[in-house]
Amino acid sequence: MASLLVQRAALSFQISRTSKTFAISFTTALPRRNRHTTVASEAWDSLRSSRSYTSRRHLHHDHLQPSFPTTPSRAQQVRAATTFTAPSSSTRQPPPPSDRIQPSAEEAVHNDDLTSGLDDKPIVLDETSRQVDWARSFHGLSTEAFSKEAAEALLAPIGLEDIEVKPDGIVYLPEIKYRRILNKAFGPGAWGLAPRGETIVTAKAVTREYALVALGRLVSVARGEQDYFSPEGIPTAVEGCKSNALMRCCKDLGVASELWDPRFIRRFIAEHAKEVWVEHQVTQKRKKIWMRKDDLIRYPFKLATPSSSQGAAARANTSKF
Repeated sequence: MASLLVQRAALSFQISRTSKTFAISFTTALPRRNRHTTVASEAWDSLRSSRSYTSRRHLHHDHLQPSFPTTPSRAQQVRAATTFTAPSSSTRQPPPPSDRIQPSAEEAVHNDDLTSGLDDKPIVLDETSRQVDWARSFHGLSTEAFSKEAAEALLAPIGLEDIEVKPDGIVYLPEIKYRRILNKAFGPGAWGLAPRGETIVTAKAVTREYALVALGRLVSVARGEQDYFSPEGIPTAVEGCKSNALMRCCKDLGVASELWDPRFIRRFIAEHAKEVWVEHQVTQKRKKIWMRKDDLIRYPFKLATPSSSQGAAARANTSKF
């Protein structure tokens, strides 16, 4: 029995040396259930216990040792070159920047909503510049009179056929005829309007200040205005504001000065204007408007027959002139 235990211990020690470990397996002699158990089976049990202990030993030893870079084999390099790994969401690269410059928040507001104002401030020139800064300067104001030919063109009486009448009874000269008079007096390109401030957009109107410059001299400064009914109509209102400022600047040159004379206005309305009742052809609504006597009623209105009370009121208003 003793010799058998020695053989078992020696066999276990030899197997441990073969697996290159320094652990010694000790076995305890237990009562055998089967007398025919051979030494080979006992040696196999010792071998399995030695391998499991060795694997645990190597695992613990790998965690303690520092890792060194190793050169992959040729097979590993080929496998890595032919294997495609989809990039994960965490390592995905951002898209390349676009060449198009994105507008800032302030520019977007100005482009989308014109009711907040227009960024059209006049250009401020350098003090040492030879050009005249018409946004601030009053260069040439009242230095000398214009030529006799220019004065005759500016002060010429306007033709009665050029005067228009608005539905509310206001007489006016179309803005294109102011430009014709200035072209006749100074020549095309010898006069112009210079803005002296940025465009101010209110809830219902547009306004801006302009300076009329002729032959390199400041002539007059006036502020134009124009109403609008929707944000889409702001660009048209800006153009109407410029024409309104031109009309007011021409007042200082004596252009169409008759239209600022109350007596001339009353006489013109009495002789060349009339007040009539019209009916809207779609809504069937009636209202009273002013128009020239030689003008025609245009669509969507048509001439309406007034009642007796309306006719008496119309005759009373006409007798005032």
